[in-house]
Amino acid sequence: MGAGIHEWPLMFFTVIGQSVAGAFIVMAAVLLSGKLSTELNRKVHYSMFGLWVLMGIGFLLSTMHMGTPLRAFNAFNRLGASSLSNEIASGAIFFAFGGLYWLLAVLNKMPATLGKLWLVVVAVLAAIFVVATSRVYQIPTVPTWNNSYTMINFVLTAFLGGPILAALLLRVAGFDLQCIRRLPALSAVALLVSAAVAISQGFDLASIETAVQKATDLVPDYGFLMDIKIVAIAMGLGCWVMPLIARRNPSVANLGIGTLFVLAGEIIGRGVFYGLHMTVGMAVN
Repeated sequence: MGAGIHEWPLMFFTVIGQSVAGAFIVMAAVLLSGKLSTELNRKVHYSMFGLWVLMGIGFLLSTMHMGTPLRAFNAFNRLGASSLSNEIASGAIFFAFGGLYWLLAVLNKMPATLGKLWLVVVAVLAAIFVVATSRVYQIPTVPTWNNSYTMINFVLTAFLGGPILAALLLRVAGFDLQCIRRLPALSAVALLVSAAVAISQGFDLASIETAVQKATDLVPDYGFLMDIKIVAIAMGLGCWVMPLIARRNPSVANLGIGTLFVLAGEIIGRGVFYGLHMTVGMAVN
């Protein structure tokens, strides 16, 4: 019973992976806009390296859930038939295609037309990865996971962690965030949806129980933890929004702190998610 801390490798992997996917889509849109100077385009590509560093860290953490990194390769054994295999495969393909795009781009080996098409393809792969990750937990014998809340929350992570992470990396490159000043509104809407989902799920948990346990007993501090999550994300987004309201660019430091707050909030929420694991039957988990 608790907040799923024992699953911390998966907590970090899923939050980092979904945030990187969302951030890549935002950065791809900026690159595809065609409004960047040659020099700024080069700097944005260099800063994109941060995405692949984070993605690599996420995958490294995910292998710890396997007991030993060598077991990670077993996840590919049932590709197409297993949601877990599909998740790992989709993540690996996104990572590989995205990383290869970045390498060719910074080496000036990527033709302009092919580069645009490649960005679109990798952006689609990023979206597929987010959806594939959520499907791993659509398990009929786990009633607290086998519902629409799982996919909604996983997708929301991409909308919450992705844009601010992209803003941070774009600012590192010297990009003027005033050009995309409406982007934070997307995360603000996602935060409102996230709060509404947390409230709705809190009520629905009361109706889920087995002969030996109730879903509400799994995470007795559900309401308190979700409040912390929402507040942390709101504070993080504030580090991005407030400077824009004042008609100035957020500093890299502000965005760095804001990104940490948003990711911390999402990790708390993901901990609650894993803490809600229960199975249909007599076993107490």
